[in-house]
Amino acid sequence: MSYPQRLTPEEKLADAKKLLSLPRIVVICGSTRFMAEMNEADLRETKAGRIVVKPVCEMKSPHEPWSDPVEAEALKVRLGDLHRAKILLADEVLVVGDYVGDSTRAEIAYARSLGKPVRFTHPDVDPHA
Repeated sequence: MSYPQRLTPEEKLADAKKLLSLPRIVVICGSTRFMAEMNEADLRETKAGRIVVKPVCEMKSPHEPWSDPVEAEALKVRLGDLHRAKILLADEVLVVGDYVGDSTRAEIAYARSLGKPVRFTHPDVDPHA
């Protein structure tokens, strides 16, 4: 007797997205120093019919929510967790910018560990190239 294979949560998510006929979801990654480029990439990807998720906070600029250093550190951790959730939700990753730091490198590694395709606006910065 054969038993049906249990689906992983990731497989269930992929099936649900297919059943809902959702467009491809692209998560934009990269240093927040490239926020203007991320906004341009968002526009191009959206115009191409994709759902786009990306970083929203650029914590290097002064702003009330991260004016307290202790709260800023906690917020940075929460934002990192949220961004990894965006990568899990997405169908593919687009890395923006001509520089890849430690955080972005970790995001790329996480995406690849999930089997997500990773594209680059500057392919020469791919850590696996």
